[in-house]
Amino acid sequence: MSEMQSITGIISAAQGRAAGLSYTSLSRFVKRGELARVARGVYETVDAPLDELYVEQLRRPKIVFSHGTALYLHDLTDRNPISYSITVPTGYNTKTLLDEGFKVFSVKQELYETSIIRMPTKSDNLVNTYSMERTICDVVRSRNRIDSEIVTTALKRYARRKDKNIHQLIKTAKQFGVAKLIRTYMEVLL
Repeated sequence: MSEMQSITGIISAAQGRAAGLSYTSLSRFVKRGELARVARGVYETVDAPLDELYVEQLRRPKIVFSHGTALYLHDLTDRNPISYSITVPTGYNTKTLLDEGFKVFSVKQELYETSIIRMPTKSDNLVNTYSMERTICDVVRSRNRIDSEIVTTALKRYARRKDKNIHQLIKTAKQFGVAKLIRTYMEVLL
């Protein structure tokens, strides 16, 4: 089996090294047209569909897809995000992210780490996002920065979901200081 046969889809240079591929090997595959460099340290096989969320996750492991992007991943909105919403810990340098068009939210380290899950993108690559309950709390907490129709649709869809966890939603809402608002919304919707 050739080195190239072990590569499928999108990989980072670090993943390539872990699979036994040197940087020189990756460069050789690019020169031969077997791989395409999609970002610094991120490569894809030429037949792979581009998964922008996964590429961004590989480029920036600390980002967590949140708010509108998380709603999309959880199927709580029909709107495909035009720009990705991400959350980073306070102190993370956000200038480059903002310059590249991300909607950036910063929170304290302990809140940043709350309810991070790995979730498949539409191309089945795993990215960091927040749980449904955390996502609902985030959009309610940031409701003045988000289209009210998106917030309303997300709350209605969440209320209809069979896999919703109201106990966890209330617990998370208390952590984020939106318990009263969440209770009001859920009383109307349930």
